[in-house]
Amino acid sequence: MMEGLQSFQNIGKIPELKRRVLVTMGLLAAYRLGAHVPTPGIDAAALAEFFNQVQGTLLGMVDLFSGGNLRRLTVFALGIMPYISASIILQLLTVVIPALERLAKEGEAGKKKITQYTRYGTIALSLVQSFGIAVGLESMRSSSGAVLVPDPGWGFRLLTMLTLTTGTALIMWLGEQISEKGIGNGISLIIFAGIVVRLPSAVISSYTLIATGELKLFVFIGLVLMMIAVTAAVIVMQEGQRKIPVQYAKRMVGRRMYGGQSTHIPLRINTAGVIPVIFASSLILFPATLTRFIQHPWMQAISEALSPGHAMYTALYCALIIFFTYFYTAIVFNPIDLADNMKKYGGFIPGVRPGKKTAEYIDRTLTRITLPGAIFLALISVLPDFLIRWFNTPFYFGGTSLLIVVGVALDTVRQMESHLLMRNYEGFLRKKARAQA
Repeated sequence: MMEGLQSFQNIGKIPELKRRVLVTMGLLAAYRLGAHVPTPGIDAAALAEFFNQVQGTLLGMVDLFSGGNLRRLTVFALGIMPYISASIILQLLTVVIPALERLAKEGEAGKKKITQYTRYGTIALSLVQSFGIAVGLESMRSSSGAVLVPDPGWGFRLLTMLTLTTGTALIMWLGEQISEKGIGNGISLIIFAGIVVRLPSAVISSYTLIATGELKLFVFIGLVLMMIAVTAAVIVMQEGQRKIPVQYAKRMVGRRMYGGQSTHIPLRINTAGVIPVIFASSLILFPATLTRFIQHPWMQAISEALSPGHAMYTALYCALIIFFTYFYTAIVFNPIDLADNMKKYGGFIPGVRPGKKTAEYIDRTLTRITLPGAIFLALISVLPDFLIRWFNTPFYFGGTSLLIVVGVALDTVRQMESHLLMRNYEGFLRKKARAQA
């Protein structure tokens, strides 16, 4: 405990890291402040009553990713999902369209251009999604029969489109500022903040359910123990890695001898982290949200099939998570470049020929160890659906939200750790470092 406090005290001794942490906290506070600015033209009481009816459904999951902003229909009601959807589309198009592939390989200039295209795509998706929400809200009523929009029409629709699109653009800017000037991944931290801020209300709701007898105490204790076990399993999978031994041959450079040492390549079981879960959720929620708000039999049937708890939703969600795990791993880890760099500096894997054979060996090994990581992510993500079905209790914290919270926390701590170690300060993982030494 004292060592953990000492590690946090070390943050204040590094001006740059201290500044980055403060900037991150300030921008996240600004995001939470905007979560209390309502969209004009909505009956707040009727909206709250309506969302009480849809807890645990598709809209409940959309509300989870928006940090509760959709429930109150604030200016941040769309959340960061349009930006994530646009990023997915651009990354998929980069693989398909040669011009975008060349642009991605141009370094920093190409990266800025793709980021600019992503921003344009975010605005376009936000306009479409906000229009669907505005039209849907006009036709919706609460359980008591109260209309959600007292004055419907094109004035309300255009105002809602402008408000929600501007809110998403602001969230996008906040996320980029956190990534550039703060600590951690800005987009992931914004989703993280939206989930964590709802934890106190979830605890109070659970206490109320226990007090009224709707939730049995032993069932609640069992769920808490299961959450702890799942959290431990997520940490093990996130930190787990396969070490491939590498030997460097001795070589003379001038009068000095270089190489001869042994090292290893750490291949993580889950190289993609929680990105596949976020990508899959965004991709499945975007069409499902639009169909939910459009009052047409075909659209309502699609929305129902894509709601949590249904077989089609579960199968599609798991398939998307597994796909994006492999897809994102292929983007961030290139075995060919790694093999070429090893060959350039005289490195080789014992028993494997340098060059193409090494790249194939690394790719084959990474493919094999990624599969259990992808299946684990998919199973944990759909865990709440099975808990609700088995225990018949309103338990919604877990699965996707738990993966994001744990994954983002580990990634942020890892980045802070690197800043501390670069300046010869012992970080949060020093016990592990000592043990390895």
